[in-house]
Amino acid sequence: MKLRLQRPSLGFYVLMIWVFLATGFSVPLLPATVSAAELSASKSLADVAVTGDEPASSSEVAVSQNEPNPEPSAVSDTTGGEPSPIDADNPSIDDLETEDEWDAADENQNNGNGPQITDPIEPFNRAMYQFNDKLYFWVLKPVATGYNKVLPKVVRVSVKNFFTNLAFPIRFVSSLLQADFSGTATEAGRFFINSIWGVAGFIDLASMEGVNLPKQDADLGQTFGLWGVGQGFYIVWPFWGPSSPRDTFGSVGEYFLYPVSYLSPWYASTGVKTYEIINDTSLRIGDYEALIGAAIDPYIAIRDAYVQYRHQKIEKKRQKLWSSATEEKKTIQ
Repeated sequence: MKLRLQRPSLGFYVLMIWVFLATGFSVPLLPATVSAAELSASKSLADVAVTGDEPASSSEVAVSQNEPNPEPSAVSDTTGGEPSPIDADNPSIDDLETEDEWDAADENQNNGNGPQITDPIEPFNRAMYQFNDKLYFWVLKPVATGYNKVLPKVVRVSVKNFFTNLAFPIRFVSSLLQADFSGTATEAGRFFINSIWGVAGFIDLASMEGVNLPKQDADLGQTFGLWGVGQGFYIVWPFWGPSSPRDTFGSVGEYFLYPVSYLSPWYASTGVKTYEIINDTSLRIGDYEALIGAAIDPYIAIRDAYVQYRHQKIEKKRQKLWSSATEEKKTIQ
């Protein structure tokens, strides 16, 4: 108890340093992976398959924003008092109107080259980007490359599975706060199976064929977005990478949900999380290089990739929840 009371005495820097290291380059590299193929081949995010060390999951595949709308003639070309084909086939016209609003919003975003974010502190952000870039090439990548040569891939994937299982509270609480009860149940089932039969999570049995309980792509920043909280402005944190006020607050909340945060003394949790970052980086070396190599201005490319990734993540979850609610309504009717 005394140790917990002494941790705050280290002040603001202990918390922020851990948060920076806790998230590390795993956050900026994920959207970078999603967008690299799009920047080089001018494809939509929905058509880009992420090249990683695991099969593409829900967190690695972006949602298409270019689904065709229903034919205008099917909605508006009605004569007299006859119902349109949609009215005849589906009595829940309010649901269709909401879907049309979403499609219209997607069109507006596509016409504006995707979701946008203000960047009022661009000089600071560019400086932090340069710092993180040098940190990756001069420190993180060499260490991860050496680590890659020491441990075989199967071991490193198992280590990643262990930390993924350990982060269960973040995904579970986020899904619960999003009212995604099917996702909450899936996460609970995954944690139970992988913790017991998957040897503390080193083996991801829950994702295997026959069980089919995929990891839920949920975090607190996404939850705030579903609640209607705006992303705010763009900010690049040192050690952390691209973020926004909304996602920053989400990451701070996730700090308290992650069991590693409660290791004592504080530098033990920092060391464990640093090792997690190194292991994760060893499995995705080349993704960051692919993104900046295909961009005229790497800073702009990373900023756009980050904003698109976060937007698509929120919209994908919103569509999932909407589809579930619509199915339930049709079942009741």
